[in-house]
Amino acid sequence: MRAKGNSWNEYQKFIADDDYYYGRSCIRQNFFPGSEKAFLDIMHNDLGKNFFDDPKHSSCTGIGYHSDVVPLETTMTVVARQFSLMNESGLENFTTSCITSFGIYTEILETWKEFPETEEKTRENLYKATGREFTIPKCMAHTSDVMYHFRREIGERAKHRLINVQTGEPLKVVDHIGCHYAKIFPKAGVGGSEFPYVLAGMVEEWGGECVDYPERRHCCGFGFRNYLVQANRGYSIANSHKKLESMAPYKPDFIVANCPGCSMFLDRWQYTIAEMEGTTYGENGHGIPVLTYEEMAGLVLGYDPWALGMQMHQVNVEPLLDKMGIDYDPAAKYLGKNGKYIGKPASAVVNCAPIDTIYDMKQ
Repeated sequence: MRAKGNSWNEYQKFIADDDYYYGRSCIRQNFFPGSEKAFLDIMHNDLGKNFFDDPKHSSCTGIGYHSDVVPLETTMTVVARQFSLMNESGLENFTTSCITSFGIYTEILETWKEFPETEEKTRENLYKATGREFTIPKCMAHTSDVMYHFRREIGERAKHRLINVQTGEPLKVVDHIGCHYAKIFPKAGVGGSEFPYVLAGMVEEWGGECVDYPERRHCCGFGFRNYLVQANRGYSIANSHKKLESMAPYKPDFIVANCPGCSMFLDRWQYTIAEMEGTTYGENGHGIPVLTYEEMAGLVLGYDPWALGMQMHQVNVEPLLDKMGIDYDPAAKYLGKNGKYIGKPASAVVNCAPIDTIYDMKQ
């Protein structure tokens, strides 16, 4: 039998200290547009790191690939072009902010490793299409890996901790790991698929307490074809419903996720469930706030929540901000850069009974 320590070591990974080529997500900028900027601001301004945000890179085609629209050979050629752009910038380390992209890059690198002829064919296709050549990255990391890597440095600069300033107790946090981060290739993620530590490590370092509950590793239900095909959306929401029902008795203060789809669905489906069933899962009829890890880090570092884009959330974040003792201007929440009113989304507060009240009624 292997020692536990040796097993844990198998699921650690090399994460470079600096000099990354940065790949944006094609969907994150629509769901939570402030998160990618927050990541770059934290890396550049707070930590003094070099990350190249290249306007020439493209989508990885991941959604099209997983929806059986884009062939694997095409996706491989597109990814090879991304690596070529990285080489052109003079960098060796690649990081992407999208979990699906991370899964795509990992899958393709593993495919090339196991079937070298596919790599040669990709090189041929890339050269024919663009005249480009490429070198495989020295380090392939997700941006949550990078944030985890620097969790102590961020903690040393903390303006706020994941502490309830009213009680002095650690905030209770649900960490949700995207399926494409560690479930497809477990050794690609810190801690593997069973004990991923990439988000828990940040939470604990910054003073919070991770909530363990029965459906902690259950999928959020995005699944591309589950949502892209309208008739399948009931399956998508059923997955999020199962998770929310399971975590609610533990009364988490917020959820943090490292996948753009997971963040969006766990946030938006709460409003949908409230409309469908009259149920909310947070305190006092509120939903449970859902944060990206960049937003969590930004709050810890003292960033303005509206500069982080947290007004784009369906579930209001103000109860969490109050618990952390964060100052914010309520009047500025829905103002754009030019001070123009950008519109207010419907809230997950629908004047219905919170889940704990419903449990009491059932008893």
